[in-house]
Amino acid sequence: MKTYFALILSIIPLFGFAQYTDVINSNRPGASKSAYAVGVNVIQVEAGIYYVKEDHIPLQYDVSGVGTNFAARYGLLWEPLEIIVDGNFQTDTYTDYSSTIDSDYTRSNMKYFSMGAKYLIYDPNKKAGEDKPNLYSWKANRKFKWSRLIPAVSIYAGANYDTEFNPYTPYGIEGFSPKVSIATQHNFTNGWVFIMNLSKNRIGMKDSSDEDASDLQYIFTLTHGFGEKWVAFGEYQGIKSNFYADDLFRLGGAYLWKKNLQFDTAVTFNVKDTPTVFNLSFGASYRLDLHKDKVISEDNGTSAKEEAERLNNKDYYKFGEDEDKDKNKDTAPTEYKMD
Repeated sequence: MKTYFALILSIIPLFGFAQYTDVINSNRPGASKSAYAVGVNVIQVEAGIYYVKEDHIPLQYDVSGVGTNFAARYGLLWEPLEIIVDGNFQTDTYTDYSSTIDSDYTRSNMKYFSMGAKYLIYDPNKKAGEDKPNLYSWKANRKFKWSRLIPAVSIYAGANYDTEFNPYTPYGIEGFSPKVSIATQHNFTNGWVFIMNLSKNRIGMKDSSDEDASDLQYIFTLTHGFGEKWVAFGEYQGIKSNFYADDLFRLGGAYLWKKNLQFDTAVTFNVKDTPTVFNLSFGASYRLDLHKDKVISEDNGTSAKEEAERLNNKDYYKFGEDEDKDKNKDTAPTEYKMD
């Protein structure tokens, strides 16, 4: 999921400002995006399939079909920076019951396709070193701290791409359009994580009627880790636009199979009939970990090689030789071995 598992949550402070973790962290199976990046030189693929069923009672039609949503994430140059390409392709059957004879239409297209970059502009974990555990008081370590209400914050900028005559988008739009979003993430104790996303899509686009074709979306996700393997989540997604508006709810979970592989499932539904929505998904996330930690050394004027040679020096230092040069040659100098 978009949160770290309980194990990762306990490890985060040890990395300071680094975002890379030993275990995969995925945005699946919810729709929100984590504030954190995957880490430099980490390639991560997140994909799933879903079944969808919609029933619009007032307009007398229903939709049933399948689809796939996917994302590719790459940590580029710096720990806070991430490149993202994501999309959602759906194929379904649209059945119209409004006339005497039912009509079926087969549809398929990208519901959305976008690419962009996300950058972490504020990370409260940078100051984690100042918040050291109290070795003498269990109660003090469990005490709520107001500083934990300050979230990590990232910003995203990118572009959507829409094809002409797409049944899932406003009629008359096509091509590239700007997309921006902001993501916040609270990492609480005991495996709880809360994420908020606010995004604006298709900025400046107009449909065939010269109406605003952009949409505003806001997502709130709460997750909880159970041990080192399981995590559950609940999510609310609001969508506001002239073309489509909805309030979607998701419930689901994920299982960490291996440190670089996660499986997940979720159900999505709403509480209205214009249309009703039911969605069941299964997916997986896989990470190709090419990350290497930077070696940080303090420059004290001596190279590592020179320091090793100094420590392994086996020479003997003789004191008193110069003084005994002109004296009795039988006088033996004193030897000291410097380890």
